[in-house]
Amino acid sequence: MGLEEEIREIEEEIAETPYNKSTEEHIGRLKAKLADKKEKLENQSSAGGGGGYAVEKTGDATVALVGFPSVGKSTLLNALTNAESEVGSYEFTTLDVNPGMLKYNDANIQILDVPGLIEGAAEGRGGGQAVLSVVRTADLVVFVLSVFEIDQYRRLYDELYNNKVRLDTEPPNVSIRKKHKDGISVTSSVDLELDEQTIKSVLRERGYVNANVNIGEQVDIDRLLDGVLDNREYLPSLVSVNKADLIEPDYLDTVHEQLRDHDIDPDETIFISAVEEKGLDALKQAIWEELGLIRVYMDKPGRGVDYDEPLVLREGDTIEDACEKLGGEFEERFRFARVSGPSAKHDEQQVGMDHQLADEDVLRILTTR
Repeated sequence: MGLEEEIREIEEEIAETPYNKSTEEHIGRLKAKLADKKEKLENQSSAGGGGGYAVEKTGDATVALVGFPSVGKSTLLNALTNAESEVGSYEFTTLDVNPGMLKYNDANIQILDVPGLIEGAAEGRGGGQAVLSVVRTADLVVFVLSVFEIDQYRRLYDELYNNKVRLDTEPPNVSIRKKHKDGISVTSSVDLELDEQTIKSVLRERGYVNANVNIGEQVDIDRLLDGVLDNREYLPSLVSVNKADLIEPDYLDTVHEQLRDHDIDPDETIFISAVEEKGLDALKQAIWEELGLIRVYMDKPGRGVDYDEPLVLREGDTIEDACEKLGGEFEERFRFARVSGPSAKHDEQQVGMDHQLADEDVLRILTTR
């Protein structure tokens, strides 16, 4: 029996087994086994070679446009950036990953138009695994949906989930420390609904024999597995709805209802027309905010403040992060820095490496000679 058939059989058994306390441990073992088989199949496919998509990450952040074929991703890429992605009204126009660069708020944001996903992509259909591997390297996922096919969202979300992409959530608070003896012990800071025996069975299925497991949140079997495995990517996402210029105003309520059916807030959805280039300013601003980018203007000795080409960092970044991005010998020769702006208590505040910067700060770094 091949791996694909084994995976199919396990999936069928999980689907056919009613979930309750008496079957919980069994389902836990099955899901752990399923994860193992899928990893083996993925490694087997990688070893077999075949076409892939290698895109060099450039700029200050990378955004992946994700959608089914012919929803307008290529048109959107061309409207947002200086790229020239082939445009067509038939499926599978884009057969390669096309990158473009969006210049916004003085930041360079790489936008990737990935080939249209199809259902079964996570299992390799339509070169789907290669496409999804590109998505996993992005800093933000932007769903591009057709206004007439909002149900595409759930199918896209599931394909990403099946390829170990977790959207708009943090990694589970699960830590595992191997030990030399005494089996598996489980501690938790919450009253877990998941049975301890189920937790131990999942870990044994993943090869743990002796380990201390600490769980700091309420988890189900899937979330527990996410904590056990280290191959998940946790990414933020936005939802854009394209071709909004083609609907009548009275159809908008129907679209809003369909979005709510998928737990998407219509007020947080960006309605656009890539062809008419409408709604793009709102989309750019939403991308900027979701990426959490900040601009830091460098005060350069003898030249004053450079407001034209700021240093682009992430929210929460410190002087140390700024020195690292600047490169050279800034870290080694650092004495102190002076900061003016939103993060400073006063102009020219003297700070150290651990000072947290904010958008539109002015920074001067003083170094040893």
